[in-house]
Amino acid sequence: NYVQNFVSAGGGAAGQTSASGLWSQVYLYVLPNLQAVKEKAAESGANHIDAIADILIAANIGIATDTWDNIPYSEATNGPDNNFPAFDTQEAIYTEIFGLLDAAISKLSGADNSGFGLGSSDLIYGGDTDKWLRAAYSLKARYQLHLVNKGVVSATDVLATVDNGFTSNNDNFSMYYSDRNINPWYSSEVLARNTGNLSNDIASQLVSSMNGDYYPFLGGLVEIDPRLPLFAQNDDEAEYKGFVSGGGGLAPDGTDANARFRTDGFYTSIDSPLMLITYAEVLFIKAEAAFLANGGTTTSVGSNATAYAAYMDGIAASMDMYGVDGADYMADAAIDVGEGALSLHHIMKEKYIHNFLNPETFVDYRRYDFSDDVFTGLEIRSEEDSADNEFFGQWFRRANYPDTELTRNEANVLANQQSPVDPVWWDE
Repeated sequence: NYVQNFVSAGGGAAGQTSASGLWSQVYLYVLPNLQAVKEKAAESGANHIDAIADILIAANIGIATDTWDNIPYSEATNGPDNNFPAFDTQEAIYTEIFGLLDAAISKLSGADNSGFGLGSSDLIYGGDTDKWLRAAYSLKARYQLHLVNKGVVSATDVLATVDNGFTSNNDNFSMYYSDRNINPWYSSEVLARNTGNLSNDIASQLVSSMNGDYYPFLGGLVEIDPRLPLFAQNDDEAEYKGFVSGGGGLAPDGTDANARFRTDGFYTSIDSPLMLITYAEVLFIKAEAAFLANGGTTTSVGSNATAYAAYMDGIAASMDMYGVDGADYMADAAIDVGEGALSLHHIMKEKYIHNFLNPETFVDYRRYDFSDDVFTGLEIRSEEDSADNEFFGQWFRRANYPDTELTRNEANVLANQQSPVDPVWWDE
């Protein structure tokens, strides 16, 4: 909701959130279980299994720190020996992320003579350690990119890493579901709507980026981005109209909005996958890094062949992943703008669309300060200026710590809690 992929039912804007479900998953299940895996791997000399655990820890603490800033980590898995874990700074967490990923890369690049393999028990890559190695490089490039505007990492550093990352959609880091273990978006959107419970609607920022409003199609062959019908349904009306965030159910043109989560959509079917990081995202990372390394800014026009090829290849990879014919879309002059006309907003628009429902978009918005130079058409949520609205006109930049953690670990939470409109470390 913070990135206007969707809005609350009827167009309600996001308020401050604690993302308590994510906190519970990370600290009650993910980190303790991965710590146990690492202990068993160490006992058996299973270097590749240990490396995979490192990658999964890095990915999870990465999402956590990007959500809350400072988080428990170094004392988080001590169990009853420490019921009040201290919080590590985001800067320290990023150092740990890179350390974990570099360690994983080193282990996966070497031999594992333990005799222990993952095989079918590996639900991501079926025991293919080459894919895990490329995943480690891809995640490293993602987290390096987060720090470029901070001045900690250079765009050239990102380019050196990303070339070792994913090479096709066969490398996508996908988590699959079934009719027994159902997709969470299917549960929270489709089932909720069909049973009269609270659900969400598709935001105008997404729809207007895909239906020609923000980027009018020029070739006469394309009316909408072919990926839009995989995300949204519009009750068989002539146009897709997204909900303005806080707009009371209206589309940007003042008429009734109609875009809702598709019942059998790419991400909202009962067995739809969740994507942590994909080949297309890796290509958009490369495109952005090459654009910046070439001296590009948020408003500059024109780049080099590397940036443009990665931009177009990223779109092609996205179309392939979603299983749609993107030939006319990619040939349209609004998309195929040429190397000399490429701007950062072209790259980030395509990354935004491709990463629908991926929390990485919240990172991208903050990295560029919610700029409408970079995210065409982006406007802050509509809301009433009142004495009760302390965050009027301000973008939310982090989640609050969950009340459950405040109850259990009050002193450490209060020492780290900041306003939800305050930037995280890499955003300062």
